[in-house]
This record gives sequence, structure tokens and C-alpha cells, in this order.
Amino acid sequence: MRTRVYVLFSALVAVSIVPFPPAEAAAGRCGSVAVRPWCDRSLSPAKRTALLLKAMSRPEKLDMLAGDDLFGAALSETSAVHREGTLNGVPRLGVPGLRIVGGGAMGVHQGPMTALPSGLALGASFSTAAATGNAAINAVEARHRGNDILLGPAVDIMRTPAAGRAFESFGEDPYLTSRLAVSWIEEVQRGGMIAQVKHFPANNQETDRYSTNAVISQRALREIYLPPFEAAVREAGAGSVMCGYNLVNGKASCASRVLLDTVLRKEWRFRGPVVTDWIAGMKDTGTTVRDGADLEMPIGIHYTAGNLLQAVDNGQATWADIDRRLGATLRMMFRFGLFERAPRANDGKIDYAAHAVKNRRLAEQGITLLKNKDGVLPLERGTRVAVIGKPAAEFRSATGSAYVRPRSHVTPLTALRARGGVTYADGTDLGEAAATARAAKVAIVFVADHREEGEDLACLSLRCGDEELGDQDALVRAVAAANENTIVVMETGGPVLTPWATSVKGVVEAWYPGAQGGPALARVLYGDVDPGGRLPVTFPVRAGDAIMPAGKGRISYAEGVQVGYRRYDAGKLPVRYPFGHGLSYTSFRMSGLKTSGSRVSFTVKNTGRRTGYAVPQLYVRLPGSGQPVQLKGFTKFSLKPGRSRRVVFTLDARSVSTWAGKWKAARGCVAIGVGASSRDLPLKGRLCR
Repeated sequence: MRTRVYVLFSALVAVSIVPFPPAEAAAGRCGSVAVRPWCDRSLSPAKRTALLLKAMSRPEKLDMLAGDDLFGAALSETSAVHREGTLNGVPRLGVPGLRIVGGGAMGVHQGPMTALPSGLALGASFSTAAATGNAAINAVEARHRGNDILLGPAVDIMRTPAAGRAFESFGEDPYLTSRLAVSWIEEVQRGGMIAQVKHFPANNQETDRYSTNAVISQRALREIYLPPFEAAVREAGAGSVMCGYNLVNGKASCASRVLLDTVLRKEWRFRGPVVTDWIAGMKDTGTTVRDGADLEMPIGIHYTAGNLLQAVDNGQATWADIDRRLGATLRMMFRFGLFERAPRANDGKIDYAAHAVKNRRLAEQGITLLKNKDGVLPLERGTRVAVIGKPAAEFRSATGSAYVRPRSHVTPLTALRARGGVTYADGTDLGEAAATARAAKVAIVFVADHREEGEDLACLSLRCGDEELGDQDALVRAVAAANENTIVVMETGGPVLTPWATSVKGVVEAWYPGAQGGPALARVLYGDVDPGGRLPVTFPVRAGDAIMPAGKGRISYAEGVQVGYRRYDAGKLPVRYPFGHGLSYTSFRMSGLKTSGSRVSFTVKNTGRRTGYAVPQLYVRLPGSGQPVQLKGFTKFSLKPGRSRRVVFTLDARSVSTWAGKWKAARGCVAIGVGASSRDLPLKGRLCR
């Protein structure tokens, strides 16, 4: 796979890097309350912070406003594995250091670890339980590798399907993203880690990401891009927030008074630190220290002692401003007990074998069956199967800071071969691929794209998705012409074009399924388990219907709130596979819709012959012209054949409100739709206020 260096070293030429002290010297238990009154655990984090700030010298304060190592502290003297960030403490006062590691839906980025399915795979699970399970693995592995803060989750909305980091997101919908984010953050923080939700806000493309100015209406910000962050802070109690690289409405994300000070701190009452993305641009030091980021990472560029002192001397900032910035970090550290516990070590107490089993189950929950003509799936045991395509024999993931090197992995080809009757062709020779497919009863073509941090896709076609794989659309057509029972398995980091969809019998989206994606796919394809996924994104028919990344400078979010499926619905545009879509190996019927007050209830029955996952979804449309259809409820459960379950959704005030300078509840009747996707809503009704 291609690799890319993302850090702009040219910006660091004048920065000197001072070696950091060992973690043991920079951290420890707080100490005696008589000597250090801020060690009194009966006091609130705010009061403890105030006492500590009074005891700190000015140089000590300045030193704690920026990280202390460009690449992160080594795990040990003999280890080549590094953390992503280090903030030294103040041993004189018992202030511990902070150890920060990259993390998120795909796992902990710290050497060979459990490589989990991508963020979009977790989004496709439509399951808060899956989010909790994913987070539990992250928390355990990060904690036992000696870390304090986990850099995740990434809750940026997938505005453009070509986004290089689309795979990290939970999808195109703010409600789905919010619900998964809350469950993920709560579990990570129950597990002893501090979550850092990112990238605040509207970090939606990689093209010119350091300089783009996203110009977004207040309504779109409030209804689309801010809700996941608001839920992360106000509901889940996220310990920290990461600001992004881009500008929003003319202001650097890490120096925006409106977004950071007014919305985040005052309106949402966030009390933890805002931390810069690695070498994110701010503005000038004085402006930023007054209203912007609290902690600059991974080292000081704006927040060096010299720059900070100059800002104070020039009257651009005050020592009270510096106390506010540092106070946010200290409050977080008191809140999460860092002053009381011993420094963490890389103790090796991780059950990787148990995590591998859980990892496979997580992948199964995200694998999405998009087409299943004539019941070509599940496969029968003993079926002669031709497996075609290089991705079948590879561990597929993305490049960049989210990449997790798997401790071990099982490819789809290995897992399918274990079932017997499998032949393989890598697809580089179309004639060989067709011949291999022709000799089998069923042909499975594996295709993939390549996503990476720092670069958006040039196009959505699999003809140009990965130069190493060549024209994969041509490969699919060649195989489909040779075998009428062709199934395509896609391992992609976002929506792609599928011009061959009508020519094949089966289509499966596996996303980047993680280290256990092979066994998970085999179990789904052979029907050991029902495909658990539903689309968290829309697959377009035509590239021209999708929003694509813009060039340098000002980017107008002219579509407003019409993002994702809202855009396709508003324009009455055809889609290949709609948001929320996903098939089961059984069938379900929804009936008995009732609305009362703020409650919507209905019955789901398994009308098929197999146990399967039902994922009923609730959509609303507020009264008034131009209002989009919006997801406002979902649940997921397994049902045995013939069994039924009554489902109840309750709509809160926000669910029926729009932003017009403040949240304003709709008057009149709200249209209700319940079904299996944004375009499959057999139950319709109204809620009238």
C-alpha cells in the first residue's frame, strides 16, 4: 500500500525538542493533603485546580500548555513502538504526566494490536451494543499499554463519499453518529481511559485540509455537524475534545471564539481541554490563548514559553487567560483520578485471543448484504467456489494515523479455503479469472478501494480506486459473464460506484473489516450468522450526484442541511443502495403503527425460516417546505422465525426541532415513516402537537 508523510516538518525547523523525563519521574501519587491541599479528594476538580494553579510557578504553567515530544514517548528503552503524545507533569507538585495514544473504531495505534473494523463498519452495525464492545477492546488495550487519553472517536459527518478519511466516520447521519459516539465514549471512560472526541468541527475532507475554509450556515452546523459533538460532551461526558486542521467560517478551528468559547464552553458547559490536532494551525498566540485551544500537540509551536510571554507582555493575553487554558487540562486530570493512581505501564495484560473472537463478532455486525438475487446466499457447504481478486488474499485497511498494524490476521481467502472446494485467481489476468469462475458453481469477486489520510479519492469508480488493483469494474464484468452466480464482496472505506450491480446476483459490503474480517465474511457467506449490517451511507448511481471535495480556499457548504440521503431525497435522485438498506437471510414484516404524544410504536415479525437481525428505523419530516427526512430512531435485535417484538420509539423535543437562531419545535403535524431504509418506509403516520 502507498504511504504518506503527513507532518509538515518545514514548519518545525526552528523548534528545538528537549528530551522528556521518564514517565516515572513525571507522574505519581499526589501526596499529603497537609503539604499539597489540591490532593484533597473531597474537593471538586474545580477547587483542586484553583489550589494547584496558585502553587505553580509561571514557567511550570507555560510548560504544561504544549506537548513535550514530537513522536511520543517510547514504551521502554528497548522498544521501537511509540505513543502519539506526551505531556510531562510537574514532579515538584505531584502533577502526573499524560500519555496520549491514537485510537478509535479501528483500534489502538500502538504497534501490533487488535485491528478492529473501520468506523463505517461500526456505523453499519446500527448497534449501540457493538459500539460498547468496540470501545471496551480499545480501553483495555490502551490502558494496558500505559496510556491515559485515547484519541477517539472521530465523529465528523461523511459529507463527501470521496473523503480520504470517510472510513473513520460513523457515516452521513448525525443521529446515528451521535448514538454510537455516546455509547463508545461512555464505555471507554468506564474502562479507565479518557476519550478525546474529534475533529471539532466540520473536518470533512483531506484536500488542502490545512487551509480550507468551510463556510457553513448556522442551521447546517447545528443540525448536521455539531450534534455528535454536543452529544459526546453533554450526554457522554467526553473528557477532552480535539479541534481540527481546517477553518470554519473564516476562523481556525483551534482558535474560534464562537465555536470553542461560546458554543463548547459556555453553551454546552464543557470543562475539559480542547487539544489541537497534531500541528494544527491556530492564529496568533494571544488570540488563541484567550479563546482557543487549551493544549497544543504534539509540541509547542504557538504555545512556546517565548511566544506566550510575548503575548502577555504585549497585552494580547493575560496570566488569567493562561490559567484558564491550563486549568481545563488539570480539571480533566483531577476528574479522572490521574493524581491518585500510580503511573501506568506497558504491563502486557491483554488477552488478544479473547479480543480476536470479539473482533470477529464486531465484523459480522457490520457486514452488509446489499443484493441477494435468487437466494444465491448463503452458500451451501461443499459448493464449488471460485474466489477472484487480490483483496481476498490481503489484510485491507487504510493508510494514515488510523492504521492499526494487526497482531495477527486471517484473510478471506484463508477462511474460505477452510470450508473446502475453493479455487483462486488473483484477477490480474482477466482470461484466467473468467476460466476459474467458469469452472465453479459460484464465483466471489473481491474488490477494494484505497483510502488514506491526507488525500481524497480522485473518483468514486473502482477503475481508479487503487492503482495496484487496476480496473476492478472490468474484472467483475468478466467474471459475471463467465458465471451467472457471481457475488461481489466490497472492502471499501466509503461508497463507491457499482455499474455492474445489475449483472451480478449478490453484493456484500464488508468495509475494512479488521483482522478477523476473513472468518467473519466466511461465516456470513455460508450462513453461520445473519449479515448484521445496514448502510450508514448512501451509494449513488452517478458520481455527479454526490458532493465531491473542493479545491483550495473557500468551500461553500451550499447544500445546507441536505447532506447524505437528505440530498438524494430532496433532489429526487436515483440511488443504487439507500441509507439504512441491508438484507437479511430471513424476512420481516412491520405492522400496527400507533402514535400517541411523543411515542411511536409498531410490531416487527420474522416471517421467514431463519433467525435474523431486524433493524427497524424511524424517520420524521417536519412541517414546511424544504424540510428533509431525518433518521430519529433505530434499534437492532435478533428474532427467531415466527416471533414478534413490539418496538417503541420516543421523540424528544430536539427530534422535532429545527435551528433558527435557537432550537424551535415544529408546530403542526410531523410526518412519521417506519421501515428498513430511508426509501423503504411501509408504515406512515403523523404526530400532531
